Amino acid sequence: MTGDRPGGGAGPLGAGGCAALDVDALLDDPRTRIVVCCGSGGVGKTTTAAALGLRAAERGRRVVVITVDPARRLAQSMGLGELDNTPRPVPLPDSAGGTLHAMMLDMKRTFDEVVREHADPERARQILANPFYRTLSTGFSGTQEYMAMERLGQLSQSGEWDLIVVDTPPSRSALDFLDAPKRLGRFLDSGLLRFLSPPATGAFRLLGAGFNVVGSVVGRIVGTQFLNDLRSFVSAFDSVFGGFQERAQRTYRLLRTPGTAFVVVAAPEPDAMREASHLIVRLAADSLPLAGLVVNRTHPLPSGAAARLGAEEASAAADSLAEAGAHPLAATALRLHAERVRTHEREERLRARTLAAHPGVRVVGVPAGPEDVHDLDGLRGIGGALARPARRAEETAGDERTGEP
Repeated sequence: MTGDRPGGGAGPLGAGGCAALDVDALLDDPRTRIVVCCGSGGVGKTTTAAALGLRAAERGRRVVVITVDPARRLAQSMGLGELDNTPRPVPLPDSAGGTLHAMMLDMKRTFDEVVREHADPERARQILANPFYRTLSTGFSGTQEYMAMERLGQLSQSGEWDLIVVDTPPSRSALDFLDAPKRLGRFLDSGLLRFLSPPATGAFRLLGAGFNVVGSVVGRIVGTQFLNDLRSFVSAFDSVFGGFQERAQRTYRLLRTPGTAFVVVAAPEPDAMREASHLIVRLAADSLPLAGLVVNRTHPLPSGAAARLGAEEASAAADSLAEAGAHPLAATALRLHAERVRTHEREERLRARTLAAHPGVRVVGVPAGPEDVHDLDGLRGIGGALARPARRAEETAGDERTGEP
């Protein structure tokens, strides 16, 4: 699944002997038109998406980043006061070879735009004013994921950008982005909604008086007004539902093309890595192109002699110094080093276990920073960390070919 993708297949090795994800090769390849960052919540997807977008723009691409993160810090890190449903230009240095726009998904506004596009003005007015529609467009499970797919399709069709970077919604399960459009479609096309349609137009119109009896019973349970709102919604929405289904299927096909690359984002924690593993399996099952795995907030060991000092040795040395009452700062530094080594070893075991289950998947680790990213320089740092393993491997290979130390 990774062999024909930029950044996939055979190539330089990263930490632990695994193949390094070549982020620059992925972003520089003009065939890469969509990069989807997916993973469980709280693993740094939004920051990763923004960093990838910035790096691609400064390497010559015309990029738009679509995020669903309502936090203001992303807008602030890009030098913008706010983000909304309209792509806004991000100010870049004159030396940047490309352009960068960013937007934050407005779920209801996107839903409203689709309704207006597929319905005549009067029917669209009826749908938008319906209380059931207002609930569906703002709070129904799966609507946000569906609208993220819808907005992706709109951006792709516009032709204004040659690279779209998608930060998927912060769902409880990372698979919701792939499942929600189908789930929402099944709900809108369900037998229950068809049954609750007005008898004159619904699938059960031949039941006549029998429908009215059942409808009155349902009305007593859920409320007559709710039932009337639901019936009105189904009747008005029926003519535009086919357009929703068609667009969702078209966007889903777009996600399976060679021009799309999925980047699974995780943190070196059991739940996040387990979710990443599930995602990798699902992407393969659906023939969705995986570029690689990004593991954020890692704790690599320092280079040099300190890296060869194990946790047990460092702890023993710290205890000896403490017992002797000598060099308290040195003892503290040794204990901190021992904890760092243990953390690093634990993270390496998690990563090795995940990659053993998915051989051939490229991976890159991004070291944990002292603070959250809050400006473009911080995003550049993340982008550089994403690209560094592949660059370092290439530099090492070049040194070996030339015989330089």
